Amino acid sequence: MNRFAFALALCLTLGPVSAAHAQNGIVHVVGVGETLASIAQRYYGDPRRERVIVVENGLTDQQGVRVVTGMRLVIPTVEYHRVAAGETWASIAQRYYGDARRAFVLVDANRAPVDAPAEGAELLIPYPLRYVAGQAESVQEVANELLAGTDENVRMLIRFNGLSGGRLARGQVVLVPLADLAISREAREARQAAQAGASGEVRALQEAVSAQLPRLSEHVRRGRYLEAVALGNRLLGAGHLTGNQIVTIQRELATAYVALGRRDQAAAAFRAALERQPDLELDTVRTSPRVQEVFDEARRAVPRR
Repeated sequence: MNRFAFALALCLTLGPVSAAHAQNGIVHVVGVGETLASIAQRYYGDPRRERVIVVENGLTDQQGVRVVTGMRLVIPTVEYHRVAAGETWASIAQRYYGDARRAFVLVDANRAPVDAPAEGAELLIPYPLRYVAGQAESVQEVANELLAGTDENVRMLIRFNGLSGGRLARGQVVLVPLADLAISREAREARQAAQAGASGEVRALQEAVSAQLPRLSEHVRRGRYLEAVALGNRLLGAGHLTGNQIVTIQRELATAYVALGRRDQAAAAFRAALERQPDLELDTVRTSPRVQEVFDEARRAVPRR
């Protein structure tokens, strides 16, 4: 099991999205003799979807990935949304994906008119699988691996993630909206059973995330910025974090993004932290002027409460 999944797979209860997404997923405890293919067959009716489980659980840095009895795996699933009065595609996209500009994926997935969703309609919400790019990967390769690698899907991924081109940096996170992750009746029943004991699972998840925070800080302190970005986003994707955990992770991510020259992403991370903790301040002695500059910019963009 890889270094990210080891701590999180012990207690992950729900799948990763953005902080705004209503997390959706179930945990499967691997039984005797099970394989990734047999688990994919059980939940999706297609053993080839094992790749989704591999990516979701951060098992991508191994060759010949295997699972062992007792391992806990997050099984991502689509979600369904009942449209309320006054809701728009943009507001629904903001709720589930954290960005109103991603509404086009909802329109396409539901083959619906672009003007507004019908009140009372049940919408399918594609699951935004979090993919961490490896060395010299491209959007085309991600599309080939998780979608039909058509030009249309490549353009969709670029637009959904706000990318400027088709090349990806190592450690860069790409969200891949998948609409074909509906689960079987057996899987739905398993999810309901898991939710019955969710409170204890959430506490365990938060404890596992807390155990990883010193490691995240050390990555940043030692200049391992790509590793920090990958780990930080993985922790955020766990969902059900405390406010303090989110602030800590976003602050470290922002520092790493500044060092990597990703000023916009750094500002977004600082804004996310400030929205949780409006009185947040940085250590002016230890903080570099570049990081402080981006932080001040983000603070001006977040209204005081």
